[in-house]
Amino acid sequence: SSEVNTPLSSSVLTDVNNAKLFVVGAGGIGCELLKNLVLTGFRNIEVIDLDTIDVSNLNRQFLFQKKHVGKSKAMVAKESVLRLCPKANINARHDSIFNPQYNMQFFKQFDLVLNALDNRAARNHVNRMCLAADVPLIESGSAGYLGQVTVIKKSVTECYECQPAPRQKSFPGCTIRNTPSELIHCIVWAKYLFNQLFGEEDADQDVSPDTADPEAANNPGEKGDGSSEENNSHDLDKPRISTREWARECDYDAEKIFNKLFHTDINYLLSMDKLWQKRTPPKPVLWAECQEIQERQLDHQTVMTLQENARLFSESINALKDEFKKQGDGGMLVWDKDEDPAMNFTSSVANIRAHIFHIEEKSCFEVKSMAGNIIPAIASTNAIVAGLIVLQALCLIRKRFADCRTVYVCEAVNDTKKLLKPCTLDPPKRGCYVCAEKPEITLKLNTKTLTCEQFRDKILKSHLGMLAPDVEILDGRGTILISSEEDEEENQSLGQTLDSFNITHGSRLRADDFLQNYDIVVNILHEENLPDDMIFQVSETKGTIGASAEKETTPENNTEENSVVQEDKIEIIEDADPSASQDEIPRKRKRSSTNDKDSVLIDSSKRSKQCDDSVIVNDDNNVVVLD
Repeated sequence: SSEVNTPLSSSVLTDVNNAKLFVVGAGGIGCELLKNLVLTGFRNIEVIDLDTIDVSNLNRQFLFQKKHVGKSKAMVAKESVLRLCPKANINARHDSIFNPQYNMQFFKQFDLVLNALDNRAARNHVNRMCLAADVPLIESGSAGYLGQVTVIKKSVTECYECQPAPRQKSFPGCTIRNTPSELIHCIVWAKYLFNQLFGEEDADQDVSPDTADPEAANNPGEKGDGSSEENNSHDLDKPRISTREWARECDYDAEKIFNKLFHTDINYLLSMDKLWQKRTPPKPVLWAECQEIQERQLDHQTVMTLQENARLFSESINALKDEFKKQGDGGMLVWDKDEDPAMNFTSSVANIRAHIFHIEEKSCFEVKSMAGNIIPAIASTNAIVAGLIVLQALCLIRKRFADCRTVYVCEAVNDTKKLLKPCTLDPPKRGCYVCAEKPEITLKLNTKTLTCEQFRDKILKSHLGMLAPDVEILDGRGTILISSEEDEEENQSLGQTLDSFNITHGSRLRADDFLQNYDIVVNILHEENLPDDMIFQVSETKGTIGASAEKETTPENNTEENSVVQEDKIEIIEDADPSASQDEIPRKRKRSSTNDKDSVLIDSSKRSKQCDDSVIVNDDNNVVVLD
């Protein structure tokens, strides 16, 4: 109907009707949120989402139907919500939130910003834009039966980046290639193999046995006296070809690929004696040993036998071969958990490898959850989270900030007999390099080997979440180290090391991102003895917070009767690489002036909070567990 009944008083309803909201994300939580907003009485809403509707969305994103598959989520969500309330003024944008047109001035037009996102990079960006525009942000997320809603207000509460991102779990290459001990190792190896055969080849994802494994003191076939078997010596002298070239030569023959991966290469691993002194050695299998006497229909919900996995391997590799050939010269396939051939290939390969290494096998369904880095989304959790967002929004619209809470949705009740756990909002974290008044960070790195390009991409963009940074050396002369306005070809400094510009121990740099209205001072500590897998280490973060934060954080408002210990714990690891979710960033204009900002060192190692061991939930349906 055109009119929506609401229990709100006329004065509150007037404020709600006039409020202008910006909803970022129209997926699992976003759909529920948009519906809730118009039914509550909100009439002026803008929604943005770059994603399109997939079949897998239909079981929980109820604004979408089968006929909408392939269409813009934001556009279809708008149409569906308008059927509930035709009088609503909704503007939908099928676009990336990283587009420079969504700048600080754009954000300033809204009374509230409501996040319903599924990745850390976009959350970081919206967090910074709301801080720059001084617009309250309601952050939310869900993962399975767990959920979370919180309010972010400049200089009053923690921002989204006050808490460090959980470290992504990764595994040494030699573990993946030589000595897997968990199913996830086999799944990673299977995804590597997919790319080696059909996708974008990456030398770091080679699936061949790793002869450089530090645990294997001797080369394959090498005897204790340093001599080696003649046949192995001849093998090592043979020119190596890539896995894809070899597969093409045998026309992706399932039997030949199977025997190479699961028999020949495993025997090669067995020849690396030292690897198996304290481990159970793998057991090679041959194609001929895996043929079924009587075929039965494959069940993806149960754990398959070795013979069934071999059949699934054969069927999937033939399907992928046909699809790969359609791409033509230079074409490639992209791994997608929702593509049956790719998922069947990954599941069968991972389980066969698990069988060889005496690791518990799983069903295709379970492998999909692990390979796709997901916790299955629950529609009811999304609905609860969306309702909590609206409650927080009503508090903010009514200027009752003291009533705002961080609320956790838990999987099971505890001693309080409640599923919802409200906690008081934490103040800004001293030392946060985003919301501090004068952000500053100290890094240990090797100035003799780290290039300007690595500094920009690995530190400024990936670690600090900047989009298009400019870097100035604070040497009194205003020397520009990196300019976002120059093309890669023009910016010749990118390939040079930091010490080429006299950046040494104790140097100070200012990184400035006009698109985010954000800058930070970077202190450099030269360190040549970093761990092998690291190009930098964060030594310290500095910063001061505004007076309003000190004013808000009082003993009176820092206690909460319902603030309880959170017993359900989960670690949600997200993909923190902004490049994976950002569109190409156009060139930006420089700020008219900059100021050298000094600050005081603050210890940022502890967090003061009223709800200990709380759930950290960030996504509607994606949980990254590995690189």
